[in-house]
Amino acid sequence: MCLKKIIPYLLLLTLLLVANAMIDAGSQETGRIQGTLTNIKTGDPVVGASIMVVGTSTGAISDFDGKYLIKRLRPGVYSLRISHLDFNTEEVTNIVVTADTFTVISVQLTKSVKEIGKTIEVTAKHDILDKFKTSNQVVIGKEQKKTAPVTTVDELLSSVSGVVTNDKGEVFIKGGRAYEVGYIVDGAPMGDPVTGLGQSEIQLQSVPQSGKRYTRIYRPTPAISSNDNLSSPAHGGNAIVNGEPFDAMFFKNYGVNPFVDTEDDRLSTFAIDVDDASYVMARSYLKSGNLPPNEAIRTEEFVNHFKYNYAPPRNQPFSIFFEGAPSKFGSNSQLIKIGIKGKEIAKENRKDANLVFVVDISGSMSSGNRLGLVRKALRMLVDELNQNDKVGIVVYGSRGEVRLQPTSIRNRAEIIRAIESLNTAGATNAEQGIKMGYEMAQRYFESGKINRIILCSDGVANVGTTGPDQILKQIKKYADQGITLSAIGFGMGNYNDVLMEKLGNKGNGSYAYVDDIKEAKRIFIENLTGNLQVIARDVKIQVDFNPQVVRSYRLLGYENRDVADNKFRDDKEDGGEIGAGHEVTALYEVKFHKQIRSDYVGTVYVRYKDDSGKEVSEINRGLRKSMFHSAFQNASYEFKLATVAAEYAEILRKSYWAKGSDPQDLLNIAAELLGERQSDELIELIGMIAKTKRFEESLAQN
Repeated sequence: MCLKKIIPYLLLLTLLLVANAMIDAGSQETGRIQGTLTNIKTGDPVVGASIMVVGTSTGAISDFDGKYLIKRLRPGVYSLRISHLDFNTEEVTNIVVTADTFTVISVQLTKSVKEIGKTIEVTAKHDILDKFKTSNQVVIGKEQKKTAPVTTVDELLSSVSGVVTNDKGEVFIKGGRAYEVGYIVDGAPMGDPVTGLGQSEIQLQSVPQSGKRYTRIYRPTPAISSNDNLSSPAHGGNAIVNGEPFDAMFFKNYGVNPFVDTEDDRLSTFAIDVDDASYVMARSYLKSGNLPPNEAIRTEEFVNHFKYNYAPPRNQPFSIFFEGAPSKFGSNSQLIKIGIKGKEIAKENRKDANLVFVVDISGSMSSGNRLGLVRKALRMLVDELNQNDKVGIVVYGSRGEVRLQPTSIRNRAEIIRAIESLNTAGATNAEQGIKMGYEMAQRYFESGKINRIILCSDGVANVGTTGPDQILKQIKKYADQGITLSAIGFGMGNYNDVLMEKLGNKGNGSYAYVDDIKEAKRIFIENLTGNLQVIARDVKIQVDFNPQVVRSYRLLGYENRDVADNKFRDDKEDGGEIGAGHEVTALYEVKFHKQIRSDYVGTVYVRYKDDSGKEVSEINRGLRKSMFHSAFQNASYEFKLATVAAEYAEILRKSYWAKGSDPQDLLNIAAELLGERQSDELIELIGMIAKTKRFEESLAQN
């Protein structure tokens, strides 16, 4: 293999080794220890844990991403004691720190289920990752049962980072001005509980470009009786049924699109979908060391998780893009990528918004700090809103309740206090909570503004109407009036993907899933304008293939967005919604006739209503054989990326058309792409595929 071909693989291996290491530049006289604390079972960050350097008063507290940083350590050998009320205390020993070393100690914690005083001692150990290997195998040191480490409150405080004792034995909590102190209550940030002032968040410094680093990931052996679910499994007993990794996960299998002969049906019609919740859900499963169930995989949402750099339109709402090449994985077929790009709107030009946060505060939202993540996400959203926006808050547990009447963003402090006061309790009356949210939005409806429900929930309803179809009937009239809904899902275990996706689709909004604070930032900050301001409603696509050129075709994904061909120009038929700057991508595998006498492959039609839902327009563009590349390797970076994403989804959902596909082939293509263009999202995709390789035997059982 020539050097040019080897370089991308070496680069990929290097990035895999350090992708999760947050490294901070240190001085030449001291070293640093930093890392990430996560729940061993769920993969969620552990917030507010104390990390102490044993034998000193030096330490840190883990932030909302589970990250910590301990600076200015003299060269030497150290031990860390990690403690948290909800997790077993652990010690990591034999940590070597030198003046030019940035040591990363990432620890996976187990829920505390045994007696107080239990300590697990771990000896630091180097592990070298093989190519494309993403999880370290760790040897756990001996467990030592000790007596309770403290007998007084002062002793307890003194064992926590940030607390010191003077020579008189008096305990002081390190701090400063109100704005320099971070307060965490039930996993949520807030100001000084006494004065109401101040808010701070821990921010790790930027990753250095040079310097030695050592990374260790510790995976302690969980206690036999540990269980991250805060309540018993939904079906009773003390174990999750069918050996599933998470309890009570609700998905629906919509099947896999077949090849269709153009002699039988030359038209392919579907509603667009910009959602990517399925991709994020799969990422959460793999993060926890589990393979996602095949019914949880929607191919189009894997494809649409990535951006393909379509140029925005200038004088119309949409631009249509084509690219074709021989299929890398389909037998004797071509792959067509159809892209649609919506017009972009600058943040300052976005319409004013009337938002109603409908928040699930039922007992299930306490599991895995779901509500804590909701509070954090909504606070970020509020910080991004404009001065003319308004926010109202409705919550529901056993019943619905108004917590905040629509309030101007100029009274930001009042809105934040309402968000931070949210706590879990009761059953889940989703029907009543959603209904009250819509009623509030209707009362304060303003024509010409964005009128949107932001639903934050795990989607499980167990009081009142619980089925999605019944709830959807009640919201259709509001959607027709211009009140849209974004369904934002949180949590693994006791989660209803079916309801949340249907609410987003039928509510004329969108469906997203948040698995960590990084994803919350992507939805509520980076993509906020597109997620709030709709530029086109009921968008449908119809592809008319030329039977003289195309023998058969198969749409990859969109099974649950199928539209009858004769409903394409029926403007009462529901379609999808596109926000400002949104991209939509669809892939077709097509088989050409052996003898082709025409360059005309087909025509793509896009039909939509304007943002008011009143004026209907239709645009089209012809597709020609001369637009196709002669070989897959000649295709663009974006075309190859979409190919990898789609085939990966097909493998995960055990598609008939992916039989015999090898994840290693995807990694090979991804390695070449990484050599061409570095991307955090591509690195993440590579890590997911690499983890999937461990389940090759299971995936082969189609």
